[in-house]
Amino acid sequence: MNFFSRTIIDAAYALQASVRYRALKHFFFNLLENSDYPLKRYFDYMMMVLIFASVFILIREVKYHVDDELLFFNNYIVSLIFLCEYLLRMWVYSDNSRILIEQYEKDLFLQREFQIGRAVGRALKKKFDYMRSIPAIIDLLAVMPFFHELRLLRVFILFRVFKLFRYAQSLKNFTSVLSSKKFELLTLLIFVAIIIFVSAVLIYVMEAHDPRSPINTLFDAFYWALVTISTVGYGDMVPVSEAGRSVAMVIIVSGIAVISFSTSIVVSAFTEKLDEIKEQKLLENVRKYKQCYLVCGYGELGQQVAAKLHRLGRHVVILDDDAEHVKKAEAHGLKALHADPAALESYSRLGIDIASQVMAVLCLRESDVQNVYTALTIRSMNKEIKILSVLVEQQNRKKLQLAGVDEIVYTQELVGMTAKEFSGKPVAFEAIHALRSEDTGVYIEELVIDERMTRAIATVKELDVGRYRLILLGIYKKSQEQFWFNPIPSTLLEPGDIILVVGERSLIAEFSLSLRRRRS
Repeated sequence: MNFFSRTIIDAAYALQASVRYRALKHFFFNLLENSDYPLKRYFDYMMMVLIFASVFILIREVKYHVDDELLFFNNYIVSLIFLCEYLLRMWVYSDNSRILIEQYEKDLFLQREFQIGRAVGRALKKKFDYMRSIPAIIDLLAVMPFFHELRLLRVFILFRVFKLFRYAQSLKNFTSVLSSKKFELLTLLIFVAIIIFVSAVLIYVMEAHDPRSPINTLFDAFYWALVTISTVGYGDMVPVSEAGRSVAMVIIVSGIAVISFSTSIVVSAFTEKLDEIKEQKLLENVRKYKQCYLVCGYGELGQQVAAKLHRLGRHVVILDDDAEHVKKAEAHGLKALHADPAALESYSRLGIDIASQVMAVLCLRESDVQNVYTALTIRSMNKEIKILSVLVEQQNRKKLQLAGVDEIVYTQELVGMTAKEFSGKPVAFEAIHALRSEDTGVYIEELVIDERMTRAIATVKELDVGRYRLILLGIYKKSQEQFWFNPIPSTLLEPGDIILVVGERSLIAEFSLSLRRRRS
């Protein structure tokens, strides 16, 4: 291998080993291409503002004087920004150093001489693939106003409008929907082109020799055919002969058929892609959550738990492989994804950080085996996340514990304890039932005492719950990890303590608001 080839390969290895280079390229890739990257949204907004500003300046310049500073900004600054974007997109599109290294190592493995020309050719081909793509061509045309001395090139400012398809998510969805019907749209385009060509030639042959006819050239004939088949019909060109009018009737009927066909294509494309677009929007909203609860399974128990969390103002995300359950969750106003909670692919689709965004995972499926698999999947992704699970059959408790479940709730055990405790005590049972019912308007609420709150409220007496007609059931002392029922008024409040109050929802909300006000 000669000195030149060795230098190129050494440079490629140096770039691959450079942490700063890789981090810089990764940053620009996220900024330009990764829709989940937080800064990309602001970058897209900035580019859209530049596009609308440049088009506004172009329109105003037609009849009004525009300051030289604005023209300089439009022709040079904006064009330079778009040029930098074009070059950056070309840079992050492919990794030339990796291509060179792969070719070198392949030749080395096959014990043949490394050909630098072949490797460079592969790298350039990758760049050319990007340059000939439609978005890249639009980006390049948007830079043309930089050569503002050629006035014709200033019209290319309008091509900047097409760049909106790159930044606006709704326009991206629209183009993706239409791209799924490429074959049908191409067939329609060919059909329309044939009809226009045949109709234009026929009308030209039949009308060009008639002195009364406004159609005198082949261009006039094509213009008339296009206007007629689109059912626009400006009326500036009308055939005067009977043969010409016969052609007009045929092309009018064909135009109606073309519009019907094109409408059916677009409607069917949106119908097929509607679920995918809805899911994409759902995932975008879920990824914005700073904290949320994952509820795996939306059966009867899952519905009650999710409804409770939702009423408390918590963000809830439902995962269920039953389509009917997902529809029910969506009808209840919850974010639900039709996916298997026990599959890693489901959480990859969800795209959230289990460690930082998920408060807890609730395994509420109707089978212990399903809950075990769900817990194993979650635990494989994160060792620290809190997992709670319902237990259907007592003999499966050990399996759930081995799967990494932190807290297990055995529903039959709870029912039995309640029945045993309140057998023969109908009034007490009715009171507990009233607290669980959503129709009574009475709720049990947990309120956390923070450090700033303890500066204004030192003891239980200063809470003044009686003023809001609430009942203080007790306090969970975080420092002692113990719950105190009916604490005495002089009980000191500490940061992290949780008070449990009972009362009407509106009064609890008013009490909570007063605590926040006293805290501030």
